[in-house]
Amino acid sequence: MLPPPLFSWRFAAELINGCRRRSIGVFGLAAFCLLWFGGIASVSAGVMTRAELAKWYPSPYIVGEKDAEMPVWPIFEPNFQQKANANILIGYAFESIDLAPVPGFSGVPVNLLIGIDQHGNFLNVRVLSQHEPVFVGGLGEVPLHAFVTQYEGLSLKQSIKILTGAHGPKNVSAEAVELDGVTKATASLRIINQSILSSALKVARKKLGFAEGRDPELIARVKTDVFEARSVKELQDAGLVEHVVISNAEVEKMFAGTAGSGLDAEALAHPQDPFLDLYMAYVSVPSIGRNLLSEASWKLLQNRLEPDDQAFLVISKGRYSVTGEDFVRGSTPDRIVIKQEQLPIEMRDLDQQIVLKEELAHGLDQNSLTIFRVISRAGLDPAKKIDFVLPITRLKGMIYPEKFVKNFTVSLTIPERFYTVPASDNKSWNGVWRDRLPEIVILLVGLAMLSVALVKQKRLVANQRQFAIFRNSYLVFTLFFIGWYAQGQLSIVNLTSVFQALLAGRSLSFYLYDPMTVILTTVTLISLVFWGRGTFCGWLCPFGALQELLAKIGQRLKIPQIRFKPATDGLLKKIKYVVLAGILLSAVFSSNIADMVVEVEPFKTAITLNFVRSWPFVAYAAGLLVVNLFVFKFFCRFLCPLGGALAVLGCFRILNWIPRRKECGTPCQTCRYQCEYQAITSAGKVQYDECFQCMDCVVIYASDDRCAPLLLEKKQKSVIPIHHVRAI
Repeated sequence: MLPPPLFSWRFAAELINGCRRRSIGVFGLAAFCLLWFGGIASVSAGVMTRAELAKWYPSPYIVGEKDAEMPVWPIFEPNFQQKANANILIGYAFESIDLAPVPGFSGVPVNLLIGIDQHGNFLNVRVLSQHEPVFVGGLGEVPLHAFVTQYEGLSLKQSIKILTGAHGPKNVSAEAVELDGVTKATASLRIINQSILSSALKVARKKLGFAEGRDPELIARVKTDVFEARSVKELQDAGLVEHVVISNAEVEKMFAGTAGSGLDAEALAHPQDPFLDLYMAYVSVPSIGRNLLSEASWKLLQNRLEPDDQAFLVISKGRYSVTGEDFVRGSTPDRIVIKQEQLPIEMRDLDQQIVLKEELAHGLDQNSLTIFRVISRAGLDPAKKIDFVLPITRLKGMIYPEKFVKNFTVSLTIPERFYTVPASDNKSWNGVWRDRLPEIVILLVGLAMLSVALVKQKRLVANQRQFAIFRNSYLVFTLFFIGWYAQGQLSIVNLTSVFQALLAGRSLSFYLYDPMTVILTTVTLISLVFWGRGTFCGWLCPFGALQELLAKIGQRLKIPQIRFKPATDGLLKKIKYVVLAGILLSAVFSSNIADMVVEVEPFKTAITLNFVRSWPFVAYAAGLLVVNLFVFKFFCRFLCPLGGALAVLGCFRILNWIPRRKECGTPCQTCRYQCEYQAITSAGKVQYDECFQCMDCVVIYASDDRCAPLLLEKKQKSVIPIHHVRAI
């Protein structure tokens, strides 16, 4: 596989030179470039065979041969009321990865075995494989398996919303259902939900007759419990019964200027006579149907319609009949076609004797009355305009006549009070962002405050005490809100998942299911351009904030601090690039290995799962925090693979935002000794790839009580010139 298009040799050369200039080193370069040259990543495919499926669908079920058109298996059951070869098709089984390989947060799709019946109801859903970080070694797979069992018996026509704390499906209706989610895993479950519904819809559209391109979850439903008593005139005045009369002259005008003009002698002889006298009504709407049909016919209609089926009454008189002399009852008509948003929808004659109310039936030929049915799977949406197209045909010639067709369209709409519209598309990322809008607003306000503070850093650092209050307060905000509450901890998994998805040719839309990650990633990438890695590592990383707050508590408690020699410190800082390289290599060649090696990050344990995890992971995370009490931010400085990746990506930083004086380094070493990250060399140069933007050195630079050059200048100004001293 070739590297992605955005890669170029010129870019590689610039990267190498930039990393050399910034002293990133060979490990940083290797960590960044490995995935570009990592090799071929195959697109995942289904793993099930007919024999394997038979284990999931044991007797009396019978698994048929795999379909030739799409990767599904028909599922049958014997018909014991008939003899051999009378198996009944009950539905289809398939793997989600074959039809909707939606990547999870590891960049690898969850693979599910899904069964649906002939009506679009779920027979079952089972997890075959998954690499979601929160379920791999975190919460474990048990909550995920429990979650997917809730789909059994649900329908593709229902709006499915995921909540937490519901303890099983609730508020179940024909239109909607709320599933019990898993705390800490809502974004992953929404991706899994999309994969389940998207793959099932593909099968339903291909095999079950569901409308192509329409999502049943998003289609409005007619309110069956709303009835308003109306007369026929009131129905007509309200537009609920459409009455159209087309004269011969109007039809002739439609053909004017074509070779079909003048072919209808009767139309020319009697231009004002009606060509078509048409009544149309949406009779499956109670406030229309019950006002037009007799009580017995209304009950009969309800018995004939399946849930969410639609029915339309058509009465035609005049020279043109919508059924025609050769029309076969129960079939699809040729003279009237229903369309919605330019897409044709199949409808059939109900083939049932329907009687109007007695006061309406006088003088009406019942043979001119027809009820057409549109099944629910056709995807007709009551909330949108419905067009009935009547093709009017004229023939010219005897043996091989030339055909001329003009379409006449009649449209029906019903008021909003007669139907319900789904609240939102719960499969898509849009619904996630709407649900988390309050959290998003708080995060954006917090990020805006930080951005303003960093841009106006002179004002921020002017007062040491006020700066300390601001920084500590923001670290608390980062830990408690961004981390523990909003679950906004960025991770190396965010990087490996992107590259895995790109290498496999998958979409990156999975990112949109976690708005916190999207926003923080965007802000981090922007900050890399201006300030380097420090903005995220020093201000926005929840685990980093936890380390720093604990370290400050340790310093207050007089815990001895270990400071390595510059050579040792520099060597230890290379370790994170080796860790990064190992993770990226494993991400390219093995998702299973990648799932294990990313555990070098304690973020999942400490932030995502709040230390509620098996003891080895908790011991590892807690051990790092204990070491942090002695060696300031030990993990961040020496082991963090995400920090290593950001250091590499930040090597093209455009600002040297830390102010320096000529005395910095020679002779003044104040900032160097005060920098707990040891990111300032003895020559006074700032190593931005190791700088966490704590701004302690900037505070010192602005303080005439702490900065040696300013102290000297202040002292010199305070000395009284000798010529001002009076002789005694």
